Amino acid sequence: MNANESPKRSFGRTVVAALVFLVAAWLLLGLVVHVISFIFSTLIFLVLVVAVIWALKVLL
Repeated sequence: MNANESPKRSFGRTVVAALVFLVAAWLLLGLVVHVISFIFSTLIFLVLVVAVIWALKVLL
């Protein structure tokens, strides 16, 4: 095989590989979004707890 020749690939294999890649990328993106959402929600919850504790100290 010469340097300028490319190995023959099956069109079907290429399509299946592209579909697998797209599904994996979509699932990974969903996982990342959920993790970021969980972290953000946890931070909001902690801020709310601190705010309630501060408000109770001021009022009582």
